[in-house]
Amino acid sequence: MAFLARVAKKEANYLELTSTRVFGGVAQVSRGLVAEWVGDIEAAERLDAFVARFGRLQDTVGDKLLPQLLTFVGESVGPAADNLDKAEKFGWIDNADDWLLYRKLRNQMVHDYIEDLDVLADALEAGRAFTHPLIEMALRMAKEADNRLHEPHSSRS
Repeated sequence: MAFLARVAKKEANYLELTSTRVFGGVAQVSRGLVAEWVGDIEAAERLDAFVARFGRLQDTVGDKLLPQLLTFVGESVGPAADNLDKAEKFGWIDNADDWLLYRKLRNQMVHDYIEDLDVLADALEAGRAFTHPLIEMALRMAKEADNRLHEPHSSRS
């Protein structure tokens, strides 16, 4: 769990840096802007890095760290939606439905990349808006894991 908390913090930092490089100074992501990015190899690589880091942070926190943290506090681990509901109940994430929306956005950014620039532009704009909340929730969960691991007598409740 300590390893995953460290990884989540690093991934959150990388996502923040990449988000700034991709969206810094952008008022809104539009189809035209996305077409420009896709046509520029360096911009396209930054865009790919953003999409990969957005998804990787979700995977690390939601699919790996969260189940370990739930187990550590004595909760059963179930389907992702149930785990996210528990994380919301504990205050580790703001909203389980938002987290599921982040997953849908990630899939749109990955799978609709070449096919539909309008869908990609909408997904990137939403992803840009959700980057800071995603990072905040990931850091909150990593901090919770750190705090739980460093409690006196390894208290699990």
